[in-house]
Amino acid sequence: LRAHRLLICDRDSKFTAQFKRLLGDAGVKVISTPKMAPNANAYAERFVLSIKSECLWKMMFFGEASLRRAIAAYMEHYQTERPHQGLGNEKLEPSSESTVGQVRCNERLGGILRHYYRAA
Repeated sequence: LRAHRLLICDRDSKFTAQFKRLLGDAGVKVISTPKMAPNANAYAERFVLSIKSECLWKMMFFGEASLRRAIAAYMEHYQTERPHQGLGNEKLEPSSESTVGQVRCNERLGGILRHYYRAA
């Protein structure tokens, strides 16, 4: 949590008072999600399901460095290439891709993540 001042967590019992106090002593403010609000965590839950099913469950990691590389590659794919159903199958960051030309494929993580586009 270096360079982070906030941690948002749900009301799971694993986030004990001792855990929160330890983080508080390190200068991190712990914020709990509201009680009786099942949708408060829905966006994070959806992202966790996406990264697990589209990336992490398909790979074996040999150390923290390989996990971090895979997460970084997935985040780049998620933010710039992947269409999102909640946005009408649009991307998070609109691009100026051509609608004419030969179809190309950009592969990440050895082909696990693929993005098809038209070459200008």
